[in-house]
Amino acid sequence: MTNVELFFSAIRTGDLEKIKELSINYPHLISSVDDRGSTPLILATYYNQGHIADFLLEKRIEVDAKDGSGNTALMGVCFKGYIEIAQKLIAKGANVNHINAMGATCLIYAATFNRLEIAKLLLEHNADIKTKDARGQTALDHANMQEATELIKLLEKYN
Repeated sequence: MTNVELFFSAIRTGDLEKIKELSINYPHLISSVDDRGSTPLILATYYNQGHIADFLLEKRIEVDAKDGSGNTALMGVCFKGYIEIAQKLIAKGANVNHINAMGATCLIYAATFNRLEIAKLLLEHNADIKTKDARGQTALDHANMQEATELIKLLEKYN
């Protein structure tokens, strides 16, 4: 297994000591990408490894770095529903209005996967409710497709 593979494996499993050891011996790993184009931060947040995200953010990595599809770490936690990590990323300056290759935003992901608390957080940080994805759908349209009643009410307040 290469050092990059070891590093990303340690991220997935939450092995902070291994990550620290590898990042000391191979500092370039902090800014590496895996075979899907995911950064260490994207992978850590996707796997709900908040302690690893904290370590990486302390290293002043790019909070809005994108994977091969144009998704950021914040977009991943909006999809997965990890509110505490979303708060950390936003506090570090993550762009709540980033648009990926399919035209989706964090708010569209939150609506698509009925993540009410994440949607509230995004809206509190000026998420743009009017952005349309590549299919011409807004976050409200996605909430309606999911029949997410509480989320629909929330989004309608901002519409």
